[in-house]
Amino acid sequence: MTTLRRCAAALVASAVLGLTAAPAALAAPSPAPSSELPGGLYGKSDPTYDGVWRQSLALLAQDTAGVKPADEAVTFLTGQQCANGGFPSYRADTAKGCDAAVPLDTNASGAAVQALAALGGQDAAVKKTVDWLKSVQNEDGGWGYNPGGASDANSTSLVIGALAAAGERPADAKSPAGKTPYDALLTFAKPCGGEDGGAFVYQVESPGMVADSTAAAVLASHGKGLAATGGDAGDVKGTDCEKATTLDGAAHNGAAYLANGLAKTGHFDTPPMPGADDSSPKPDFGNTADAVVALSVQGRAEQAEKPLEWLRKNSAAWAKENGPAAYAQLIFAARAAGADPKDFGGTDLVAALSATGPAPQAAGAKSPAAKGDEQAGKDDTKADDDSSSFTNWWIVGVLFVAAVGAGFLLSGRRKNQS
Repeated sequence: MTTLRRCAAALVASAVLGLTAAPAALAAPSPAPSSELPGGLYGKSDPTYDGVWRQSLALLAQDTAGVKPADEAVTFLTGQQCANGGFPSYRADTAKGCDAAVPLDTNASGAAVQALAALGGQDAAVKKTVDWLKSVQNEDGGWGYNPGGASDANSTSLVIGALAAAGERPADAKSPAGKTPYDALLTFAKPCGGEDGGAFVYQVESPGMVADSTAAAVLASHGKGLAATGGDAGDVKGTDCEKATTLDGAAHNGAAYLANGLAKTGHFDTPPMPGADDSSPKPDFGNTADAVVALSVQGRAEQAEKPLEWLRKNSAAWAKENGPAAYAQLIFAARAAGADPKDFGGTDLVAALSATGPAPQAAGAKSPAAKGDEQAGKDDTKADDDSSSFTNWWIVGVLFVAAVGAGFLLSGRRKNQS
């Protein structure tokens, strides 16, 4: 998920839940001055929508490459955690307790768990977040972007990955109604035939960018997280959509949808935003990278080759412009497909990622785990607490997505309540 999608998702969720913070969040969408950014943070752009997200992906990607992050980078992430265990998208003032003005974010929380579990030495912080995620599980077994929001495929998938990373069995996480995350995930799978047949939609009433939600759901159907590696056995059923009543069958159909969508050009496109001067579709690097991971995990190495090669040849400028999370997505794609992230189309993705934040520890240096345990202890003492740049047309586009998405979601919620 790119920063733009997180921005749009946050606005949709705010509109649906009636949060008053949404308009204020638009006040500073452009990169913040570097002097205002906290120490340890990766990237130089405004972290309002993706501070925890990009930090988590950066730390997780470094760990997969055998790089030990700087202590201050880990401390920044653990310091974002609220007393109840949840993470917001970002909070600038960590000296203050979390309250209603700092909405908690299941996506940021799920990504943070995956990063901290991989780094080790953060058991207390990981457990608190896992417990919080379980406490806000919806009746249908899934999760929404913010607690109280309708379940969606992306959020549910990220939490499945977090539970697995923490050593939990996602299938054992049952809602009061007895539903599991996998039960919820299956509801987003479209039947064969018609537009986007076989894909996983973001929400039933609000399909969204289906390549994004499909890649996430295929990964989660295997109980895997963001940094998953390729599957042992290939999916030999071909690329035809087949009638599916199980999650395994839906995962096959989702992977087939991704493979077919990438077959011609090797990449997905993102539609133009309303108000854009250029109405032509643009390559979607993030979704293409995520699809490579999903196809690899599904055992479709052959179908992952063409998009991986396209990314090798074309993604350098995109990653440089979009920063830490973009580099991390490419590292995940390279690793899942068996490529070398340190020589990806002539770019050392690991070095480029590390250059966006504090210098990592030298090989053989002391692990940040000890400080992580210390930070977790400090967080426990807070138990009494209350709980890339955009142009104008991008802002208009995000507001349009938020308004349309909110309409779909509100419509769906009314139907459920009737």
